[in-house]
Amino acid sequence: MSSSRSGYHHGDLAHALEAAAMQLLAEKPAGEISLREVARAADVSHNAPYHHFSDRRGLLKVLAGRSMADLVTAVRVAIEQAPDPASAVIAGGAAYIRYAVEHPHGFDVIYDPTVCIPGEPSETMAPLIDELEQLLSEPSIAAGLESASGVTGVWGLVHGLGTLCAAGHFSLDDALAASAEALARMLPR
Repeated sequence: MSSSRSGYHHGDLAHALEAAAMQLLAEKPAGEISLREVARAADVSHNAPYHHFSDRRGLLKVLAGRSMADLVTAVRVAIEQAPDPASAVIAGGAAYIRYAVEHPHGFDVIYDPTVCIPGEPSETMAPLIDELEQLLSEPSIAAGLESASGVTGVWGLVHGLGTLCAAGHFSLDDALAASAEALARMLPR
């Protein structure tokens, strides 16, 4: 017998739990989300999350993977709509910054080193990290950056501006303007 209000009737428990967890992540940091809270939000028994998440860290990994997929999609769409490589770098950077500001808890869980251990990404995160690196590097190289350190500089610039802006140190408009100006200067003419 289920302890949820309406009983367990979900046809897709995994989807229901992930959707509930993502909704909670929109409202609060990942570190404040419990498996019981996800169960309540999905209207399932308090034990139901253990059928999908091995433990709380498993929940955080899923939140990080879903958030990273959303970030990658936002950057890809922005880059694909740009008319040339330099504009693609600037547009991709702007999408990255916007994601950090509009989804601060999702952004934080992506880069939480206890969730996605640097150098040891999960099977879900590894291809997403590779895709994000490729999305940022291809237009950067096409726009004239010749070194890996230059591409790392692009990622570091937009990540830093996104992080600072999400923390309230300056406005989104200021962060986007700073990013566009700095990236335009970084790219060879």
